[in-house]
Amino acid sequence: MKYKLRILFFLTVIISYTGCSNTNEEDITEEPSITNITYQVSNDVISNPERGFMHTWPVYSEGNAMNANSLTSLKNENVTLILRLYYLENFKATDLSQTQLDLIKTDFERLRDAGIKCVLRFAYTDQIDGTDAPFNIIESHLDQLKPLIVDNADVIAFVQAGFIGSWGEWYFSSNGLTTVANKTLVLNKLLEVFPKEIKIQVRTPLYKQEIFEYSNAIGSDVGYGTTDIARVGFHNDCFLASVDDYGTYQNIEQEKLYISNEALFVPTGGETCPPSGIPTASCSIAENEMTLLKWSYLNLDYYGPVIQVWRNNNCFPDFQKKLGYRLSLESSSLPKEVEVNGTFKLNAVINNLGYAPVYSIKNTFLVFRSMDNNTEYKKKLNVDIRHIIPKVSFQLTELVNTSGIPAGKYELFLKIEDASEKISDRPEYSIQLANTGLWEGAKGLNKLLHTVTLK
Repeated sequence: MKYKLRILFFLTVIISYTGCSNTNEEDITEEPSITNITYQVSNDVISNPERGFMHTWPVYSEGNAMNANSLTSLKNENVTLILRLYYLENFKATDLSQTQLDLIKTDFERLRDAGIKCVLRFAYTDQIDGTDAPFNIIESHLDQLKPLIVDNADVIAFVQAGFIGSWGEWYFSSNGLTTVANKTLVLNKLLEVFPKEIKIQVRTPLYKQEIFEYSNAIGSDVGYGTTDIARVGFHNDCFLASVDDYGTYQNIEQEKLYISNEALFVPTGGETCPPSGIPTASCSIAENEMTLLKWSYLNLDYYGPVIQVWRNNNCFPDFQKKLGYRLSLESSSLPKEVEVNGTFKLNAVINNLGYAPVYSIKNTFLVFRSMDNNTEYKKKLNVDIRHIIPKVSFQLTELVNTSGIPAGKYELFLKIEDASEKISDRPEYSIQLANTGLWEGAKGLNKLLHTVTLK
């Protein structure tokens, strides 16, 4: 009955956003050979890549690499993300040493071994009145880092612009780098050095607006592309700390709405601060702000008393679930039989129960597993899961060619894997759907609870 009502709805109203350009009447018409499945939403905290609470691990010049055991133990906290902040205080006037480059290389290797990704930032001082480096040094350092960055882009989730001023937060600079012209130089160099699939985050919305000389949020025509403006998001390191988050906002209401719209395409994340002039952030305030601003990640290590308020009031687990994306199957309508070298009609509804979309391109497959010998056949789908946005049901409708799959009975799975060949077969980097009884963790597969016969 529920399925029939959905069919009637799709046939009688115009859908303004379905997330799929191939939906038509034939795709959603019920047939005798169709199985309709309703999936149960999970209430578990799920560890998925590029989202969630994270730890911040700073390291100073030529310091120690990340500890492999510490990285491995993060899964016990449902943490899949580390902010790695490299302080380059010894290199304000010189090239980076080989020891420093080897440190960063080792970190990337250990991240990959552990199935973790990082948010990356570089800075020259952690003192409010400290000194940074001139632009020519920043430029030279980024040129040195480029080969490492290109080789290890698979374990870099996002990049915070960094380099300028105290903590790399762009507020102060001993070298005059806080002018719009100089901030533009630094951001353009970052955009040049980092691969196009990696998003760069700046400290305030006004910085991006000034650099790109615009004020209205980008739309889907730009947002899903790889132009510079489509690659720049936001990090807020004084989230929920004051009315304007310690100067993060100038025109508060307008700029928050701007971020809310842009964050359909570019990420928002950061950390809290000691509250000033307002009560410590309550669960309801935090929930409303993270929903509006589409937060993907949040530092566990600062500011501790704010995090503790959430733990004490039992909303911390809810934030663990909702930070970033949380994709969940609602229902599917799948054929029971398909001809060999024929066409399988995939029709499913997916919801995003999290605060934010997925921001990096993923490869999604329909996987056929033989019930006779467990041989698997992967068929790549056209779907771009970045389009599965919060609070909008997404209609996944595709025609899948079954060529190359022999006759037999097959169990079906969805696999949403990393686009990088280096880690595409690693289940830690595949997306687990927020449903009960679907996840096959050993292979990073989501069961569709359906079998099909090819004959």
